[in-house]
Amino acid sequence: MASYAGDRTIDGISVLVDGEPLSPHYDQLRLTEHGFEWSYEGPEPAQLAFALLYDHLHDAAAAKALHESFMRRIVANFGNEWELSSADLDEAVAALRSGPTA
Repeated sequence: MASYAGDRTIDGISVLVDGEPLSPHYDQLRLTEHGFEWSYEGPEPAQLAFALLYDHLHDAAAAKALHESFMRRIVANFGNEWELSSADLDEAVAALRSGPTA
């Protein structure tokens, strides 16, 4: 089970998967030239949403289809530090695929 973590520090943004830097997967989808961000809606949080989904699902088409909703519902609500497990991502993907909630 993979573990994802993000941290915003004085030294900048850090996003890790199992202790290693998470690739933005620009070869699959490039939404920005400026890397990752979170806590708002925009191209950098969308890149993070796509990268998390692609790394977890290993499916570019599914990650592309879900990244905007995932950004709005999950990534835009992250605090300065956050963690997600594979189980958290499975749960989020299932909720996104089941449609909007009230």
